[in-house]
Parts: sequence; structure tokens; C-alpha cells
Amino acid sequence: MKPAVGLSIICCLLASTSLADEKPLQGSPTAKDSPAKDEPIIFNLVIENDSIGGRGTDKNYTSGVRIGALHPDFEIPEFIKDLNDTFLPSKIEGDIAVSYSIGNNLYTPEDITQVAQDPDDRPWAGHTYVSLGVTHNKKNSNYMDELEVSFGVVGPYSLGEQFQKFVHTHVTPDSPTPKGWRNQLKTEPTLSVAWQRRHFLFESSDFMGLTVGASPYYGATLGNAHTHGTAGMNFFIGPSDNGLQDTPLRVKPGIAGTGYFEKPDNGLNWYLFAGVEGRAVARNIFLDGNTFADSHSVDKKNLVADANAGIAFTIGNTRISYTLVYRTEEFQGQSEPSVFGALSVGVRF
Repeated sequence: MKPAVGLSIICCLLASTSLADEKPLQGSPTAKDSPAKDEPIIFNLVIENDSIGGRGTDKNYTSGVRIGALHPDFEIPEFIKDLNDTFLPSKIEGDIAVSYSIGNNLYTPEDITQVAQDPDDRPWAGHTYVSLGVTHNKKNSNYMDELEVSFGVVGPYSLGEQFQKFVHTHVTPDSPTPKGWRNQLKTEPTLSVAWQRRHFLFESSDFMGLTVGASPYYGATLGNAHTHGTAGMNFFIGPSDNGLQDTPLRVKPGIAGTGYFEKPDNGLNWYLFAGVEGRAVARNIFLDGNTFADSHSVDKKNLVADANAGIAFTIGNTRISYTLVYRTEEFQGQSEPSVFGALSVGVRF
């Protein structure tokens, strides 16, 4: 690999087959030289919550926080290389970026003021985790592969109860006090391995100075927290001549995106995006309950879908984005689909 080019890591989203002509595509390594020394570390913070999704219902998937860092020069752990080369269809080569992240998710029943566990509603659960990810694409390929390994814990050591009570006391003091955390899932370490391939489908940059396109993806996650197959499609539109942007980082499972973005030449940029994703779910610990101990559980639905739409604005080295997410019912007896918002902030350092 020549000196790492963070720009080209994402280029397959805009790559090789154009509806316009065969000139070098804006944002590709053949169109712009971007030395590694100029590539920043990109820090991303994403907060997902039903309170910023229009309903403020405080139920089901009620909150998620993820902090991540992305850079081409982060070292790839050897066990990640071994895992990839043993089980996956393409080796880690070409243009590479490595990401590290930490996050916390909260799941609660519909009535958080009820002390006893509702036998027909989902378990109380918190999940705290760390993740290591590698994104790479071969030269001249029209796809990019992503591999992520996550280690975490559910149960009291996830600090889900403390997180939610702190927010309800100090951030949203008008919120009801959650009273059912004594029923949460028991302590269990979690391990998951997720692989995903994103393809370039089409791109056009001659529509009123805009680049519009779509990127299908598919993959699988295997682990005691989540086991599912995934297929989805991302759509995007933005100015053609003002820097490359990838879909904002999201809490998993969620729409594919690394959170990469460039500093716009004129100091200001925007980006519209949307997506759909379907998951065939074999295991979800937050519905199925503990793997190795007795715990409350509900009958999950094996097919779940998300629809997403959002907007991002870049000002200098900072990008702020908002995504609205609609998620179909995840278990039998769920009263309504989940609607939540995701607020992301990315900073180039």
C-alpha cells in the first residue's frame, strides 16, 4: 500500500462505474492526491435516543451512545488479521482504515415506572462494549469490506441503571424514574464478530452540480449478543465539488457508515442521506434473554427492518448530522414500531 489515503478508503462508494463518463471520479485517489500526513484522526460521537425521535416514549431501544476514532495509520491487531484471513473472502489489503469505539445501549419495557417485570414485555437490559474495526478496499475494486469485533458485558456491570437514572435526574429531570432495573438481564460477557461488504451501484455528478448515488450492502453478525444476517441500501446526494462524505457513524445494528468526511474547500458543506435495512435475526440477547442463565425473555420476530433518513452539515473540521430512524416491531406483542433519532458530531483532528 502506498502512503495511506483516507479519502480512497471510502472511494468505492463513488467508484468505478459512472452514469456520467469515465473521467476520474471526484473523491477518488486518481482525482486527488491526499498524503497520509494530511489525513486527520476523525472522532465521532453519536447519541441515539427516542426522546430526539419525536415520540419520547422511553421504551424498547431507548438510548445508545457510541464514541469512535478512525484513522488510516492505526495499527491493525494481529488477531483481526488472522480472523479475516481465515474466514473472510478477501484479505486486508489496499486502502485501509482502522477504528476504535466504545458504547453503551439501554433497553427497557414500555412502562419504566413498573417495579415488577411485565411478563409480556421485553427484559430490562444494558450493554457496554468496546469495538475494533477495519475497513479496506482493493485498488480498482467496486466494493469495500468492513470487519468489526466487539467485546462487552450485559447486566449490572454494564451500568445501564446508573446511566439511565443519571440522565433522568440531571439531563431530563421531568422524566419518570425508572424503577424496574432489579429485573435486568444477569451479568454476561458478550462477543460478536460482524462482517459487511458495501458495493457501489451507481453515481452521477452532472445533475445541477450534485452527486447522487446508492450503495447496497450485505453482511452477517455472529455472537451471543447478536446473530443476524443483514442486507440494505444507502442513498445519498450532495455537492459534487466540495469534498467526500460517508454516512455518519451509527450505533449497531444500524445503517452502514464509517463517519468519514472531508473538510470542505469553502468551509461549508451539506449531505442528504437515507437508507433501508433488513435483518434476519437468529439471536438477540436483549429479547431472548441470557445465554447461560435463566432470565426473562420474549418471543422475538425473526425479520426486522429499519428505514432511515437524515442530513449532515460540515463547517470547517466539524460535521453535525441528524438521522430519524423507524424500526419495525422486534418481538411478539410489541405495541408499536420504534422511532428514535440519532445525533452525530464528527471532528477532524
